[in-house]
Amino acid sequence: MPDRRLVAVPLLLALAACSPAPSTTFELPSASAPPDPGIDPPPVQLLADGARTPDRPQAQLTDWSERMSDELNIPRAALQAYGYAQVALGAESAECGMSWTVLAGIGAVESSHGRHGGSRLDETGRPTPRIIGLPLDGGEGVKQIHDTDGGVLDGDPVWDRAVGPLQFIPSTWREYESDADGDGVADPQDIDDAALTAGRYLCAVGHDMRDGDRFWSALLDYNQSRSYGQEVLDYADHYGRTSRSLPAEG
Repeated sequence: MPDRRLVAVPLLLALAACSPAPSTTFELPSASAPPDPGIDPPPVQLLADGARTPDRPQAQLTDWSERMSDELNIPRAALQAYGYAQVALGAESAECGMSWTVLAGIGAVESSHGRHGGSRLDETGRPTPRIIGLPLDGGEGVKQIHDTDGGVLDGDPVWDRAVGPLQFIPSTWREYESDADGDGVADPQDIDDAALTAGRYLCAVGHDMRDGDRFWSALLDYNQSRSYGQEVLDYADHYGRTSRSLPAEG
């Protein structure tokens, strides 16, 4: 697996074996690409790259997230991160057509939206405890990736590990990192930052996520597993369809 990949398939399988899957009462539909984009988040005031703010801009989507959080079984902070990323990406690369449902599908498969291993997202979108994957040491079932960050992100100075709710490899994070919430730090453990970074990565690869072939090209670059991509797609389509079935506001 080249260093630029976000995740290693065997690592994901190892994570799945030791962490609870997202609680679901539905049967995944095996949807075809692209997935249902769901109910669009409302317009928000976007933070310029590099700008600092004491207020988390994703919180502008509190009402939107509260409407769907329980039904979708996605923490409010995670939904706000995905929705804000969609709006931000729409402003900077409208031709990409990135939807919050795709990011939510990735979040579901990678870490149950920051709930892997009993972690929980706080109101700022950070999991406690932090989410850090297995060492990529070339052992059974995992790729071999020697340390690329001096252990700064993953705490391991020998081998790289995937980090955060969306499971970035440190070298990929450094290439695409985003400070989406204006706290002055691009942090892969922060689902606000991770969601926007993942969206930028997918847009850079796929260019138009509304096109079926390009959608799959981006997902398979993100993770070289057709089954992984199908699971992301199924969750994304479920989230989109379910959001559209909710009663109208007011």
